[in-house]
Amino acid sequence: MGQFGVGKTSIARRYLMDIFEQDYVPTLGVQIRKKVLELPSGRKLSMIIWDLEGFSSVSKTRGSYLLGSHAFIYVFDVTRPYTYQGINKDIEFIKERYPKVILEIVGNKIDLEEEENINPIMKKKKIDVTGYVSAKTGEGIAALFTRLTKKLES
Repeated sequence: MGQFGVGKTSIARRYLMDIFEQDYVPTLGVQIRKKVLELPSGRKLSMIIWDLEGFSSVSKTRGSYLLGSHAFIYVFDVTRPYTYQGINKDIEFIKERYPKVILEIVGNKIDLEEEENINPIMKKKKIDVTGYVSAKTGEGIAALFTRLTKKLES
């Protein structure tokens, strides 16, 4: 979840198919994809990934898309401050309505921004960002989903 154009679809595609497409086509509604993983324990984990359309606020997302979720990935664009201006309000909404759901907060498009410009911004916002990724280069994508998988397994 996250605002328009932050790279939610690109992150999903990079993880699921290891591809990146430069052309931006907004998601309308939701796209649902599945990936089955074999965990180190030998168990299989079916990940049903819902790629949601972007909204200016998470509260505008259809509740039916979120029901039954085990994890959320909240994505913002590190190069566009307006995509994380309302992040505190969004995170508060998620934690209040879905307290048992695992939440990853991820800054995307790190390939377009210098690292020293990213961290001070988020420290000012006092947000516990769980990772920074680049859907374009693939940096951090595997680590994001590995971290998420471990949390889901426990």
